Amino acid sequence: MKARDIKNELRALDVKQLKEKLAQLNLDLFNYRMTAKLGNLEKPSVIQTTRKDIARIKTILSEKAKA
Repeated sequence: MKARDIKNELRALDVKQLKEKLAQLNLDLFNYRMTAKLGNLEKPSVIQTTRKDIARIKTILSEKAKA
C-alpha cells in the first residue's frame, strides 16, 4: 500500500479511532523491537514502517486539533 493511500485512509478516521490505532502501533513497535533484540525478526524494515505510520498519525492528530 502506498503512503498516499495510507494517508487518505487515516484522514478518514475520527480522533478516537486514530488514538486507538496509535496505541496499537506503539504496542506493535515495542513487540517488534523486542523480537529484533532476540534475533527472531524476519523483516527488520517493519520497524521503520511502523515508526513512519506513528508519525503520520501524530501529524494528522495535530492537524485535526488545530482545525
